[in-house]
Order: sequence, then C-alpha cells, then structure tokens
Amino acid sequence: MKTCYRRLRQFYGDLSLQSKFTLALMVTVTVPVLMIGIFFYNRLYDMMVSYTIRQEQDASAKTSPMIEDMVQEIMDTYTGISDQPFFQTLFHQPVNSTLSELAESPEAEEFVQYLNETVSKENISDFRIYLDFPEDMQRLADSPMEEYFASIQDIRGTYWHGIFQGSNITELFCPSFYLGTQEQKQYGDMAYIRQLSLYYQGQPYRAYAAVYYSSEPLKDVLSKNLSLDGSVSYIINERNALVASSDNSLSGIYWLNYEDIEKSVMSSNNFIERTILDNKIYAGFYRISQPGWFMVTVLPSRPLLNQSGLLMLQYVLFYILFLLLALFLANSLARSITNRISSVIRQMSQVRKGSLLPMDSPIYHDEVGDLIDTYNYMTRKMDKLIADQGKAAEDLRIAEFNSLQAQINPHFLYNTMDMINWLAQQGRNAEVIDAVQNLSRFYKLTLSRKQSISTIAQEEAHVSIYVHLQNMRFHDSISFVSDIPDELMDYPIPKLTLQPVIENAILHGILETENKSGTIVLTGWMENEDIVLLISDDGVGIPPEKLKTILTGNGTGSSGGNHIAVYNTHRRLQILYGSEYGLTYSSEPGKGTEVQIRLPARKEYESPFVYQTLVSEIRLDRALQLLAKPEMNLYQIAEECGYTDAENFFEEFQRRFQISPTEYRKRFL
Repeated sequence: MKTCYRRLRQFYGDLSLQSKFTLALMVTVTVPVLMIGIFFYNRLYDMMVSYTIRQEQDASAKTSPMIEDMVQEIMDTYTGISDQPFFQTLFHQPVNSTLSELAESPEAEEFVQYLNETVSKENISDFRIYLDFPEDMQRLADSPMEEYFASIQDIRGTYWHGIFQGSNITELFCPSFYLGTQEQKQYGDMAYIRQLSLYYQGQPYRAYAAVYYSSEPLKDVLSKNLSLDGSVSYIINERNALVASSDNSLSGIYWLNYEDIEKSVMSSNNFIERTILDNKIYAGFYRISQPGWFMVTVLPSRPLLNQSGLLMLQYVLFYILFLLLALFLANSLARSITNRISSVIRQMSQVRKGSLLPMDSPIYHDEVGDLIDTYNYMTRKMDKLIADQGKAAEDLRIAEFNSLQAQINPHFLYNTMDMINWLAQQGRNAEVIDAVQNLSRFYKLTLSRKQSISTIAQEEAHVSIYVHLQNMRFHDSISFVSDIPDELMDYPIPKLTLQPVIENAILHGILETENKSGTIVLTGWMENEDIVLLISDDGVGIPPEKLKTILTGNGTGSSGGNHIAVYNTHRRLQILYGSEYGLTYSSEPGKGTEVQIRLPARKEYESPFVYQTLVSEIRLDRALQLLAKPEMNLYQIAEECGYTDAENFFEEFQRRFQISPTEYRKRFL
C-alpha cells in the first residue's frame, strides 16, 4: 500500500505544471458536485419541487392585491356616482317633485354627463338604477335619464334579485349566473349592486343601483398568475359560487368548498396538499377581503413533478457545459503560465555563460509578467549610481507639492450622487440630467491632470458649477456673485485653489446660519505685481481662537471638519511661489468671513521649479494613464511619455510615488 502511494506521489510530482493545474482544477470542480449529487439527490429533488411551488405562491401573492384593486375600483365607481347631487337628492332625502321634473333639473344633466364619463372607463361597462313605480318611468321616455333608469320589473326573476328579497343584505357582488340573460347581453356579465330606498311623494319604494363590469380582466389576471401547465386559479364567493376562473373545466374538477377553504386559511397560509379524484394536488388560498372572496390556486402534482424534473435536467446540462468550459480554461491558463515560466528559466540559464541580456517585454502583466519586468529592470540597474543630493532635495519639494495636491479632493460626491438618486426616484428627469451634466463637467475640470496650472477663468467656471450643484442639494439657498475683472481672467493659477475656500464658506459658514442661506462674493484686483482674489461670505464667521489655527493644519471647523483642504491650498501656493503668497483669513463672528488669495501676476512660468514641476507631472500623469493599458510594456510607456532613457522613467516614478511602475501596476491595476 505504501509502495503504491509513493509511486502515485512520485508520478504526480513529475507531472508538468500544466498537467497539475488542469488536474487540480478539475478535481476541485467535479468531486464536490458529484458528492452532493450522490448523497443529496432526493433532497435536491424535493428542493426543486418546493422551489416551483414557491414560485407559484409568490405569483399568487402578487395577484390577490391586483384583484382587490379591481374590486376597489368598482366600489369607488359606485361611491363617485352616489356622491353626485342628483343621486343624493333622489335617495337620501324625501322627494316631492315628480321624477320627470327632477329629470329636467341642472343636477340631472350633470348626473347624466358624469354617468356617460363613468361608463366609458376601461373596466366599467354600464350603470343602471332600477325603480319600483313604472307609471313615472313612462314620463322619462324623452329624457336623457332614460338610458340609466329601468323598472324593477326588468330584473324580477334574476338570481340576484331573489337574494336581496330573501335576505337583509344591502350590497352584492354578482358573478355571471346571478344576472339575467338580458343583463349579460346588454350591460355586462358581472355587477356590483346596492339596495337603495326612495321616499317619493310620501311613499317608500325600493330601488337598486347596479355597476356592471366585465369578467375578462379577472380571468386575464388569474391566467397570468399561472406558469405551470394543468394548474388553475379561480375565485369563489361566500355563497360557494364561482366568480371567475382561468379555466372553467379545471376549476370544476378541482373544486373546493368555501367552508373548507376558510378552515384551511385559518390553519395555514401556505400551499397545502389535497387528494381529489385520486390526484394529489397543492392548493393555495388568498383572501380577497372586501367582497369576502377567496382566490384558489391549484397545482396538480404530475405537471409539478415534470417541471421539477425538467429543472433538474437543465441543471445537469448546465453543469456539463460549465465543466467543459472549466476544462478548456484550466488547460489554457496552465499553458499560458508554464510557457512563460519556461522562457524565463531559459533566459536566466544564460547567466551561467556570462551573458546578461534583457528579455522581450511581457504581453501580460500578472506575476510572471512582473517577474520578467523585474529581471529586465535588474539587468539595466546593476551599475546605476545614486542621484546626487541636490536633485534629491529638489525631488523632495516636488513630492511635497504633489502630495498636497493629491489631498485636495471634492468631499461632496457621495451627497451629490445621493441627491441624483433621489431626483431619479421622484421622476424629475430634467433635474437629473442637469445634475449629471454639471457633475461631469465639475470632475472633468477637477480630474483633468494634463497640467496642474489652470486659469482664473477656468477656476471661476469650476466653482460656479460647484455652487450650482450645492444649490440643487440645498434648494437654491446659496447666492454666488462673481465680479473678477476681465483682464485677470487669463492669468495662471494652480488648480483647485478657489473650490476648497468656497466649499469651506458654504459648509462652515452659510449652512451654519439659522436660515441656512447666504451669499458668496468672488472678486479680484491687481496690486503692484500681484493678483489678489477676495472671497467673502455672510455666514456665521469664525471665532478668533479658531481663526488662528485655520492655516496651520490643526484647526477644526464648527461642524467637525479640520480645514485640511484650505491648509493644503495655502501650502501649495507657498511651495510654488514663496512664503509671501497664499491665503489670509479675516472674520467677524455672526457677520461673515473674508479670504484673500495672493499670487504673482505672471503670464509665463518664470520659476524654474514651477516649469520643472509641470514637465515632470505631465510625464508621470501620462504614465499613470498608460499603465492601465495592459497591452503596453514599461519601455513603450517610457518612450510614449518622452523619456529618452527608460531608466530615468523608472527612477523618477520611484522617487515620486515611492513604488516601482511594475509594483504599481500589480497593486492598483
């Protein structure tokens, strides 16, 4: 036994990596499924049956509210008719005038017009009032009221009239066979009927108001409720009569009494098993509360088992297809890995012969691709000297500027997206489009990193969009006034200089006021050789103790913020132009805050540090974009970004981001 185990282990150990990967994946995929299929077959089959029943149960649970809505619509129709002044006059107070006189009144004309509009609705087919004094009915022959009034003599002998005569009920939902033949032909095959009392010239008379409608919508809803062949849904009323059915013949076969249904509903809300004519069925019951109906859904066991078997077969076929796909992918994946590892082994074996040559750049950038990139980098890096101390110091300043730039990010993206979601749910599509377009423009200006220097005009447009989005969120509570002279608009300014200050003014100034509204004014002027931009607001102001710390990076706002974006803006300006430039805050609590932004008025970039910073940033930002393209290798990226020597690209990337291009692509892309 041990000998067989050692041979098997040796055989597996000697297999190629490709065979090992393929075999391991196939065993992992196949064995658990086969074990489940062997040990839990019956249970899985029962689960399939339960799943099919659950689908029908969910469909039935969604159907019963639809039927209740239809019933409610019929009752609302009657309520609307009974609320008419003419109806109130006729049946809710003594009538001393003749019926023909009432028929000529303005209220009667309005009543006829209302009825004409009502019977033109989709689910209402007709309306009739049956009265018990035919001598006055003759006087309506030439009146528009004649269409909606009839004599009780017309409905004597109908099933529903007999029910009213033999009981004390005042309303009745009538299925088809309750109605007379003439009613079904002329008005509709179902009706909602209310018994009324009329005191006419001192004498009481009986009357009936009938709202007629079609049973077809009910049948359609019941039919759509079913997805299993041979099943049936029907509605039964409290008199054990069929109201509507998806299939009249099947409802007769699987008929259940109202009393039995009521007992079953009290004991369980799920499908229950019954045996009818030696056939096992699953029956579900749902109460239609308003008329006292029950909706019954019957699922015969044979079609149910057939469908469950079909689901099992589909599952098996799907698993076989998945297994074939897994085999193909496992083999392809294993081959792609082992082939490239073999090429690395062959290339590294050349070191024994004294040859140290780089390999071709990898097409793929997984672990093996990173191994090849690292090997190539090592072959070019062995005798490279460390950069001099002066350049390292300059790079440190560049890294500090970029670090501060990277910390300034919009804080309102989540709230803006939440606002857009709310607008979409409210159906306010025009405002959604406006918000998305402005948000897109805002981030296009924010995230466009070809350069870190913008113009005052572009920054003004950027903050205008920001205030517009905040106004959409805070119901236009912020007024923004910009009065920068045109001659200043083309001067350069670092990106995201104005937005953090205005954001601070809104969140910690205006929105902290009692009415959460206010005004922000942006203006500017030329002062000697400098440009001064002034941002003022009429918010709550800043207490003196907090005003001293706002530009130190250690302050906190009234709402809990630490003003880090404002501090970073101040530091960026000082790094770029010197300590005499940056932000200056002045504030009077309760009245508002003013922020001066001072920067040199230069049309060209005169500072060698600024120029070098921009060139380096443009190159490296372009490299970040190209690293996201797996089809490009690192040497192609270096050439595309304008580096004459790929090693300079590797060094500059490492100094700025404290990570190699290869490791950056591995971790973040």
